[in-house]
Amino acid sequence: MNLSSFIALRIAFNRQHSFSRFIIRLAVAATAISVMAMILTIAFTQGFQNAVAQKMYGFSGHIRVQHFEPERVDIAEEQPIAASDTVISAIRNDPEVVTIQPFATKYAIVKGPESFEGLLLKGINRNYDLQHLQEFLKSGHWIHFPDSAYSNEIDLSSYTANQLNLHAGDKLFTYFIQPDGTRRVRPMKVAGIFKTGIEDYDRVNALVDIRLIQRLNNWLPNEIGGYEVFIKDYRMADSISNRIFYKLPPGWNSRSIPEIYENIFDWLNLQNTTIAIVIIIMILVAILNLVTCLIILLLERTNMIGLLKSLGSPDLIIQKIFLMHGAMITFGGLLLGNGLGLLICWLQQRYGFITLPEDSYFISTAAVKIGWQQVVWINLGTFVICFAILLIPSFFVIRRLSPVKAMRFD
Repeated sequence: MNLSSFIALRIAFNRQHSFSRFIIRLAVAATAISVMAMILTIAFTQGFQNAVAQKMYGFSGHIRVQHFEPERVDIAEEQPIAASDTVISAIRNDPEVVTIQPFATKYAIVKGPESFEGLLLKGINRNYDLQHLQEFLKSGHWIHFPDSAYSNEIDLSSYTANQLNLHAGDKLFTYFIQPDGTRRVRPMKVAGIFKTGIEDYDRVNALVDIRLIQRLNNWLPNEIGGYEVFIKDYRMADSISNRIFYKLPPGWNSRSIPEIYENIFDWLNLQNTTIAIVIIIMILVAILNLVTCLIILLLERTNMIGLLKSLGSPDLIIQKIFLMHGAMITFGGLLLGNGLGLLICWLQQRYGFITLPEDSYFISTAAVKIGWQQVVWINLGTFVICFAILLIPSFFVIRRLSPVKAMRFD
């Protein structure tokens, strides 16, 4: 152990009561709170973004491949397009694609015992991967698909079911207005109730058998509204959508869900600004506390600095003493901050004690996603920045301090 390390350790673990000891504890606590706040901000913000995005993707897929209609609005019914093995093959050839599922939509008026609701019925087939939606099912079951004809079952959102005073197993009438102005009525049975928590979905969407929509639209059995594509990494939805687009034959189009629901995903991306602001503020708090602590330590140990200088110690050796002391304070704050931050994240993941109004935030419990790479960067960045800033007061105070004045300092 060299001289700088020995003296730094003796100062750090000095048991004598002094004002500097209180300041050191305060600096450790401030650093710990700053690190904890940064970890919690990233974990809760990324958890929120991931939870809402997964809800969006679970109900709509990551990418939609449909008929190319540049003038069509997103809420309009699709034009029929023939299911194509060429298109399916082009999509499946992408290594990031997991599943491809056909769908179609049609507007309808659903009549309950007391009122009416206008809905967008989404038609799916028996091969639809309902595991993506399983977490949303609140009661009943998903549609059962008969071998022939079409299913007369419908899955409603909890919002629609409450508005119509319906429950799983109840019967209702569904009215379809055809392009020629005629009206078709279909008696249906509520198979199940789901809730995504996303108001834009729950207010207007319901699930039915795609063969019902084909029958009502007078489509051929091989005509669909499009394909929903699920991929491995949702963060690559835009790039994979562009990649798929150039593989499609003429008349087809590919759009990612972030592109279709741009307003919601722009709102989610704004949360990254919150992360940046909190991290900058917390690092500034940690720096100010550590610099204040180091200056107080330098002033309290002025006599020691003068004695070491009079004995011939170079300024660099003395500077290392206080830099090592500051590094110990920073390291102690990092350990404590990481422990508290990760503990709160674990408790939230296990018990979900922090709740949110689902109507406003789309989720009822604050979600947590710990990015270990971000945690490492928080610790490394905080330590490096704080250590670099500590060079300034130690350099100016120690190098300009005269040994005679220092030893006479009281």
